[in-house]
Amino acid sequence: MTHRYRSHTCGGLRAEHAGGETRLSGWVHRVRDHGGVLFIDLRDHYGMTQVVADPDSAAFKTAEKVRSEWVIRVDGKVRPRPAGTENSELPTGAIEVFATEIEVLSQAAELPLPVFGEPDYPEDTRLKYRFLDLRRETLHKNIMTRTRIIAALRNKMNGIGFNEFSTPILTASSPEGARDFLVPSRIHPGKFFALPQAPQQYKQLLMVAGFDRYFQIAPCFRDEDPRADRLPGEFYQLDLEMSFVTQDDLFATMEPVILETFSQFAGSKTVRKDVPRIPYDVSMRKYGTDKPDLRNPVEMQAVTEHFAGSGFKVFAGMIASDPKVEVWAVPAPKGGSRAFCDRMNGWAQGEGQPGLGYVFWREGEEGGAGPIAKNIGPERTEAIRKQLGLGVGDAVFFVAGRPEKFVKFAGDARTRVGKELNLTNENEYALAWIVDFPFYEWDEEEKQVAFCHNPFSMPQGGIEALTSQDPLTIKAFQYDMVCNGFEIASGSIRNHSPETMVKAFEIAGMGKDVVEEKFGGMYRAFQYGAPPHGGMAFGVDRIVMLLVGASNLREITLFPMNQQAQDLLMGAPSSATPKQLRELHIRLNLPES
Repeated sequence: MTHRYRSHTCGGLRAEHAGGETRLSGWVHRVRDHGGVLFIDLRDHYGMTQVVADPDSAAFKTAEKVRSEWVIRVDGKVRPRPAGTENSELPTGAIEVFATEIEVLSQAAELPLPVFGEPDYPEDTRLKYRFLDLRRETLHKNIMTRTRIIAALRNKMNGIGFNEFSTPILTASSPEGARDFLVPSRIHPGKFFALPQAPQQYKQLLMVAGFDRYFQIAPCFRDEDPRADRLPGEFYQLDLEMSFVTQDDLFATMEPVILETFSQFAGSKTVRKDVPRIPYDVSMRKYGTDKPDLRNPVEMQAVTEHFAGSGFKVFAGMIASDPKVEVWAVPAPKGGSRAFCDRMNGWAQGEGQPGLGYVFWREGEEGGAGPIAKNIGPERTEAIRKQLGLGVGDAVFFVAGRPEKFVKFAGDARTRVGKELNLTNENEYALAWIVDFPFYEWDEEEKQVAFCHNPFSMPQGGIEALTSQDPLTIKAFQYDMVCNGFEIASGSIRNHSPETMVKAFEIAGMGKDVVEEKFGGMYRAFQYGAPPHGGMAFGVDRIVMLLVGASNLREITLFPMNQQAQDLLMGAPSSATPKQLRELHIRLNLPES
């Protein structure tokens, strides 16, 4: 036994080691007393081994003292477990170690949260004692899966000719769509660096510099309010950029990388090989969202014509008074019971809606059932049924108004129908590209045209579209990849023409001076021969969350903040000392508490 702490790990011993000597070190997972014989489950990063100490062993006295999460060294003999006591679920389950000596390396105080088992525990306690939380099996496993997914992505990117470059963390403030984290400069009083919301400008500059294929597992910093699918503070993305490419080239390059990664880590779930390209407008009308869950087969359709001039006065009146009003149908295959329809109606009222109109079809009943069917008559009801391909035992729900006002609710209703009726296949991953995003949108607050997404995107039609089209009709070479209702990537073909760039910003109310001030480096670079280029960024955290089946990003992140954007483990953010503030020439103007 030459090594001070171990000859094997706690996951390394097998049946063929029986008869030999071993030295193990690890944490006491639990201690069990079986009629005076002590069984210690000893755990380390690699696995678990059963250690046995009986009253005849020299190690017994120490074994009696040890408690959960103490760190111990065990010397002993490896022997087969008695017949019938083997544990097929443990890789080491065929053997046990008979302890001849136990040394306590470190004692543990009473635990603030359990490590053995997976009980629900208050999140603040889990985050304050994250080093203990990370010992729990599921979280430990999730973190290790995360490292393997990142390694796989990195290997695949290297394998297709991308080079990994590190871009600066201290940079200039940039309007990416979220708040920057600012870092005061001591050397330049009153000036601030910003932590990058994304390496967007740097990666484009790398293309101008001639590097052709860039990628990075990049940390990004945004001062945003936390959500279950978005961490406060920082997150990681697989960031990439390519020169001399079209949108199709980017899809053809990255689709196999992502499909292979999902297939590699999907476990028992299947991955749909077909990755459709869905225009943004189509996605909003069919699914009520730009990140549709395609595992749910329900597709919405407009049925406005069937209600125009009908006996259902509520909808007919809305249609007659406003040409922009539409009625959308949310089909509900196998939802044809009054109980289910009433349940959906109750849910809608809980969402702040007046209700959710419906029609359902029963055996031997002509023209459908429900108040709407009676109001519009059998002919119109039949036309709706035929249009949607529904039949006996099915139902349909209706939403009416201006689509931009009800589209989110309609999408939520579709999601609810899919879940309630078990139409959504929980055992697969369904990916899609969402394409043809609008370049601009109307900013109601500012009463002007604003960028819809990424100001660096190339408008479809180039400068000609900017000079001759209604800005709100212009599409961008902008795309997202979605999976199971989550956006997992976003990107675009970039606008590499200085002239087009200035025109695009002018339409959004920002002159050439703003472009030169905010994006001076990039604007200057484009004057000196910029290749056509494009790229995207995949959310590493969301991909890992989907692949391990977690519902919250904190379950796949080492040291996350809490919902109030605080790091409870390290006590951040914290107050600066008066000396630090003086050196930075900063005086605090705090709100009154």
